[in-house]
Amino acid sequence: MPDDSAPEPTHRALGLTDDELSMIMTTLGREPNHLELAMYSVMWSEHCSYKSSRIHLKRFPSKAPHVLIGPGEGAGVVDVGDGIAVAIRIESHNHPSAIEPYQGAATGVGGILRDIFSMGARPIAVMDPLRFGPLDDPRSRWIAEGVVSGVSGYGNSVGVPTVGGETVFDPTYVGNPLVNVLCLGVMPRERLVLGRAEGPGNLAVLLGASTGRDGIGGSRSWRLRGSPIPRPMPRSDRACRSATPSRRSA
Repeated sequence: MPDDSAPEPTHRALGLTDDELSMIMTTLGREPNHLELAMYSVMWSEHCSYKSSRIHLKRFPSKAPHVLIGPGEGAGVVDVGDGIAVAIRIESHNHPSAIEPYQGAATGVGGILRDIFSMGARPIAVMDPLRFGPLDDPRSRWIAEGVVSGVSGYGNSVGVPTVGGETVFDPTYVGNPLVNVLCLGVMPRERLVLGRAEGPGNLAVLLGASTGRDGIGGSRSWRLRGSPIPRPMPRSDRACRSATPSRRSA
């Protein structure tokens, strides 16, 4: 009989299966150390690689004459006619929102806004289907209040309205909510920008404040030779940025 008192193997504690450990060892040609296991755990997680849902996502149709960009870029883009393209991005921030509801949900909204910007589009609307445990459960109520505040706080700060969504409360979601956010952006079709930089001679430029030794605090944007010059920041965004204290003055 298995010894239940034996410590759990490191790879399992990090969320890796026995088969995945075998793949890692084959790739490295040796046993991985703890740091390497942790890195594989993060990069092979559902959040980063969609390892459990990818097989289901592939079943959705993603090719059609009006589909300009399918899977592989920051957001999907479709041609809606009259020279206008629409960029759509959906993000899930379930477990981060269970740990820190406000920041987890706000980061989800921020991520999809960034993805829409990166395609050359201007975000115009956010939607958020949410699932929580019953409100008579204190932790579920704390999560729900924080998530709603995070979604509205981030979206309102940059002037993108939350135009719809739905909220369901069920015991299934006690301890781990579902926090899904959708962002829609529009642009002239010719403004479409891709993240790929193919061919030699492309120049990448890093702009913004430097990242602190704590790993946060940086502001980065990349521009590739031959890509459109970014437009000036909208007035509402400038106001938000100017209202944020800089790291030097903090």
